[in-house]
Amino acid sequence: MPLKKKTANKSVFVRFEPEGKKLEVKLGSTILDAAKTAGVRIRSECGGQGKCGKCLVIVEDQSKLNSISNAERQHISDDKLKLGYRLACQSIIGGTVTVFIPPQSRLETRKIQTEGMERSVEFNPAVKKIHIILPKPELRDITPDFERLCIALKKKGFNSLEIDYKLLKTLPIFLRNAEWDVTVALWKGKEVIAVEKGNTVSDTYGFSVDIGTSKMVGYLVNLTSGETISVSFTENPQIAYGEDIISRIDYTVSEKEGLKKLQLSVIEAINSLIKETCLDANVKRDRIYEITVVGNTAMHHIFLGISPKYLAVAPYVPAIKRSVNVKAEHLGLKVNPLANVYVLPIIAGFVGADAVADVLATGIYETDDMNLLIDIGTNGEVFVGNREDIVSCSCAAGPAFEGMHLEHGMKAVTGAIESLRIDPKDYGVEYKTIGDAKPIGICGSGMIDAVAEMFKCRIIDSRGHFNKNIQTDRLRRENGQPKFVIAWKEESGTEYDVTVSQKDVQEILLAKAAIHTGAAILMKEKKVREQDIDHVYIAGAFGGYLNPESAKFIGLIPDVEVDKINFVGNTAISGAKICLISANMRDVAEKLSENIRYIELTTRPDFHGEFINSLSIPHRNLKKYPRVAEYFRKAYF
Repeated sequence: MPLKKKTANKSVFVRFEPEGKKLEVKLGSTILDAAKTAGVRIRSECGGQGKCGKCLVIVEDQSKLNSISNAERQHISDDKLKLGYRLACQSIIGGTVTVFIPPQSRLETRKIQTEGMERSVEFNPAVKKIHIILPKPELRDITPDFERLCIALKKKGFNSLEIDYKLLKTLPIFLRNAEWDVTVALWKGKEVIAVEKGNTVSDTYGFSVDIGTSKMVGYLVNLTSGETISVSFTENPQIAYGEDIISRIDYTVSEKEGLKKLQLSVIEAINSLIKETCLDANVKRDRIYEITVVGNTAMHHIFLGISPKYLAVAPYVPAIKRSVNVKAEHLGLKVNPLANVYVLPIIAGFVGADAVADVLATGIYETDDMNLLIDIGTNGEVFVGNREDIVSCSCAAGPAFEGMHLEHGMKAVTGAIESLRIDPKDYGVEYKTIGDAKPIGICGSGMIDAVAEMFKCRIIDSRGHFNKNIQTDRLRRENGQPKFVIAWKEESGTEYDVTVSQKDVQEILLAKAAIHTGAAILMKEKKVREQDIDHVYIAGAFGGYLNPESAKFIGLIPDVEVDKINFVGNTAISGAKICLISANMRDVAEKLSENIRYIELTTRPDFHGEFINSLSIPHRNLKKYPRVAEYFRKAYF
């Protein structure tokens, strides 16, 4: 039966993704009403009357909503209804539910790191185009069409060519219609993947994509110059099926069509990125001849339609380690159908193709200096080493740095507090929000600042427990839970105070402990101390907005000099581009995949003890953080 809009005053929770906002609403509220209460802005030109069809959302668990309305059937195709699309104004909430707001329905787009450190590499794309004018067949020259093409290309230095059966079938008519004046696109100098009329050599493009757990970034690249000509980004729509990797893997196992749904959702998102960049650069999509793809091992498997089931159970074995090449048409990617899709190799466990790309982009494998590379995300990767040897591990930091599981946590969207400072005398708070809008929550970098500042001001102790003796109206207790007010409701863009609770602090400490434990164990493996580290590279979208002092203060990164810390941005997409413009770098990627040593943290006897020690701020052993100890000595003694 349809749910009635007016229901008894019972409450349920609604989580909005990708913002990561969670709030309690009355049973029987519409999703649109809940979004307004949360300060999450959804398009609704008709004012919630079901007439415009602009407030599209995705809800996986339809059992918690009313049945599909006539207005929804009018605006949403059957295919999209099957994928969980609904209209926010027509969807009445009947239970705790997660709502994903697709890009076309959002009024703001969150801050996404689209650029990363790029190194100069030899320009040698796998795809090359050659313009040739063929001699016409005649009775004295009855060379078959493909062999005629091969003879002309042999004169250009290309031998032993192959051609796809699909292309071969169209070749005879096409060559004659083109009057034998054609441009041939070759992949790796061995395979004919396109034959085009006239001279189209300058019209050669490739696309690189980073499939992150929560966000995706795409580069459209000119393969005659190596220049990135357009950039696009979007949220990973898979978040509607699970906010972390394990929940998505569970979904592929528990649901009959789970894997297919997740794969189709990410393919659709990539096609949207391609469409957006091509429109921006005035490029035809069929002139894209190669795509390079990176992502963690779970994203890698789901993109390829490979079951990730065994990644989540010991001994955590992936289906394949080496790189994968597959035709775009087999995946449903809307580019040249015979374009090659190159998926970078992985290392082991959840240290996937994106991690290989991080190493490629930073070049830590080429230097004698000792490097620590940390890609901070839902699934964090850590590397320690140099040209002689690199060790790696995966750290399940969870989604806390994305604002999830935090009462007023959110993604880096307009209105999110991204940095703050607390006055140690009167506990007043100065903050900066994204877009300089009224605060509606706190994103990851803001939470790191909050925990560091609360520790400095002794609002919390080294274990993250609140100090009951602090005298300020900002410190209060609700339902037995201590909270500190960052922004009063009168100054916020919502109907409530923006706070940091005891539980929020613990979630951040758990996430930072995971990263720190990984770094500490790898440093032990390499017999490296903090003072031996020459460079610390912080990669990932989240890392780019961190205050390095706050990150050190809570123990997220080792206590090294600030000038050794380098925020390198989205090196995953940079590494993917490197492999797009340089086929030689693919050989390097394969070698890194084979040679980087992987440490499974849970098998280490020191893992549990190191994790427990890392839960303290900054660490149970303050000798590891002499600069933090010196700060307190000067400030309070």
